[in-house]
Amino acid sequence: MPPKLLKKSTHYIELGSYQYWPVLIPRGIRLFTYEQIPMFLKENPYITDGYRAHLPSKLCLRSIFILSNETVNIWSHLLGFLLFLSMGVNDMSTVLPAAGASREDYVIYAIGLFCFQVCMLCSVGYHLFSCHRSEKTCRRWLALDYAGISIGILGCYVPGVFYAFYCNSFWRQVYLGTVLVLILAVFSAQVHPLYLSQEWKLVRSALFCFVAAFGVLPACHWVWINGGFGTDIVQSFFPRVMLMYLIAASAFMFYITKIPERYFPGHVNYLGASHQVWHVLVVLMFYWWHQTATYIMTYRHRNACPEYTARG
Repeated sequence: MPPKLLKKSTHYIELGSYQYWPVLIPRGIRLFTYEQIPMFLKENPYITDGYRAHLPSKLCLRSIFILSNETVNIWSHLLGFLLFLSMGVNDMSTVLPAAGASREDYVIYAIGLFCFQVCMLCSVGYHLFSCHRSEKTCRRWLALDYAGISIGILGCYVPGVFYAFYCNSFWRQVYLGTVLVLILAVFSAQVHPLYLSQEWKLVRSALFCFVAAFGVLPACHWVWINGGFGTDIVQSFFPRVMLMYLIAASAFMFYITKIPERYFPGHVNYLGASHQVWHVLVVLMFYWWHQTATYIMTYRHRNACPEYTARG
C-alpha cells in the first residue's frame, strides 16, 4: 500500500502497554479518548481510549469490523448467539430425540435457548449502537440491553424449575409463576424516567441481584423435598447449581468492581477489561446451565419420581 494511502486509511491507537499498532478504520469513523466522548457515554473512567462516538446508524454497523474498546463485547455475545442457535438446532434434531423427550421437553428447551439468544442479541445491539450520535437512541438500546438480561435470567429459571420440580407440578407452577411476576416487575421498573440514570445504578443492580438470588429459595426447597443432601439426585445436581451461582457471582463482581482496569487504567482498553470478562462469563454460565438442564432431563426420563417428593 502506498504511504500516502496508508496515512489516510489508518488510525494509530495505543493498545495498553504495547507499541502503536496500525488499525484500519472505515472512512467517517475515528476513535476517541475518554475526555473526548459525550457525557452519556462516560461509564468507566478507567477505560481511557478506543471509544467510538458521534456515528449514524450505518457507521455504527460498519464499526463492528474495527478494533475499539467495544470489539470484544460485541463479538463475544455475537458468537454466543451463534453458539446457542447451533445448540438449539442440535438439541431439536439429536439430543432430545435420543433422550425420548416429550412435547413439554421440546417447549422448555426452546424457551430456554430462545431466551439466551435474545439476551445475546440485545447485548450486541447495545454495544454496537452505543456510539450513536443520538443520546435518545443510545438510551433505547441500553434499555433493550437491560431487558435482555431479564430475559436471559428467565431462560435460566424455566428449565431449572421445570426439571427440579418435575415430580411436583404444584410447586413447579408456583415458582414459575413467581419468577414471571418478578421479571415483569423489572420490566415495569424500566418505565421510570430515572431507571437508566447514574442515580439508579445501584437500584438496577439490586433488582437484578434480587431476581437472580430468588433462585436460592426453590433450590433449598428442592433439596428438602428430595430427602436432603444425602440423596443421590441432590449430590449429583446441587454442586452444578452452586457452580452456576459461582460463575454468576464472579461475573457480577467483575461488573461492579471494574477490575482489572481500576488498577491498570489505560492498559486493558481493548482486551481484558472487566466488562469483557463479564460477557465471557455470562456465555459460560448459560452454556453450563444448559448442559445441566440436559443432564437432569435425562435423569428424569430414566428414573421414576420418588415417593418422598410428595411431601413437598
